[in-house]
Amino acid sequence: MTTNSSKLKHVFRAALALLCLFSLAPAFAAGAAPDFSLPTDHGKVSLSALKGQVVYVDFWASWCSPCRKSFPWMNEIYSRYKDRGFRIVAVNLDSDREDCDKFLKKIPADFTIAFNPEGNVADAYGVMGMPSSYLIDREGRIHATHMGFRDGDKAGIESEIRALLN
Repeated sequence: MTTNSSKLKHVFRAALALLCLFSLAPAFAAGAAPDFSLPTDHGKVSLSALKGQVVYVDFWASWCSPCRKSFPWMNEIYSRYKDRGFRIVAVNLDSDREDCDKFLKKIPADFTIAFNPEGNVADAYGVMGMPSSYLIDREGRIHATHMGFRDGDKAGIESEIRALLN
């Protein structure tokens, strides 16, 4: 028997999954990126500690279909640009860590995975769907936002990353 809490969780997940299918206007205007400090499997990561580097902050969840496609691409661009001062912090929003671990077992990440099951960091960034990503320049300002993940967007995002690294 399903509890009301479980039903609400499924309704919430379905609504967010639908948002993954549509391209919506960025919810967060360009400006100073909200700082955060989140746990990882290797300690903590904070945005302020990454100042001076170009950072791609990606909000994701295990149930998000476009996230499955974005991870291999993020591995590629991280490998290509990490030696030039590029970092990726993928912020997982799953309420159950086991769901995240199952995802990562199937699709490993070569970049930093941070955990925010409470969702307060996603709220600070105005995340409205997943994946949502924020490209942050070396001074800690949001340069660009992207909602969803489509193959047709990869070249443009990579071009933005290269421009910030130069």
